[in-house]
Amino acid sequence: MPMLQLILLALIQGITEFLPISSSGHLILLPNLSGMADQGQAIDVAVHVGTLAAVVLYFRADVKVAALGTLDLLRGRRDTPGARLALGLAIATVPVVLCGLALKLTGLDEALRSVAVIGWTMLGFGIVLYWADQTGGTDKVEADWGVWDALKMGLWQAVALIPGTSRSGITITGARFMGYNRHDAAKISMLMSIPTILASGVLLGAEVISEADAQVARDGAIGAVFAFVAALLALTLMMRLLRSVSFTPYVIYRVILGAGLLWYAYS
Repeated sequence: MPMLQLILLALIQGITEFLPISSSGHLILLPNLSGMADQGQAIDVAVHVGTLAAVVLYFRADVKVAALGTLDLLRGRRDTPGARLALGLAIATVPVVLCGLALKLTGLDEALRSVAVIGWTMLGFGIVLYWADQTGGTDKVEADWGVWDALKMGLWQAVALIPGTSRSGITITGARFMGYNRHDAAKISMLMSIPTILASGVLLGAEVISEADAQVARDGAIGAVFAFVAALLALTLMMRLLRSVSFTPYVIYRVILGAGLLWYAYS
């Protein structure tokens, strides 16, 4: 793969994975609109590994709490903060795994990878994010996240399997509708991404590992590094800005891009 395309893909994945503007939609659009060759699943897995490393590093304290909480769950304890967090993350991941497998087995995942679909989801779910952000309460915080809220956000997350929806965007939307403040809604969404990206990486990685060679491994390593750096910077900036800025700038971007894609698809 040309180095410029590889770096561009990694930067797009890193920047868009945690912003509510859909990384999958942007990765699909790049070859569709630029004429570049599709990057293939091996590179997709590699750049997702890079973004996974970034979110684990940024939320390393919470990851440690969840890891220790997993041990508590294995011992039959559910009354510790770590156990509650680990259980919530597990429950929130189930819907997207089941729905992802269903889409894969039916072949619908490929049918959804069109410019028109991305245009509609980018526009529509951008407006829904604005609605949730403007009308949602701010009385709930991360500590209030329990089993039922985890399940609800997990169902929201499954919708993100439609390209252009945005995994972070739709889970933040759900959290804001449930009354979580902006910062904690985003934090919960980011923590939910860890098992989700891991599950996706395992699923895709099992398919491409037999096809990997030295060149693919080299490209994957480069892509992972650039995606890691871009994701860490984007995540750090967004979490800081959310203490004083709403999600409106991301909504404006989504609406403009969505409208442009629909014009392109139907003109």
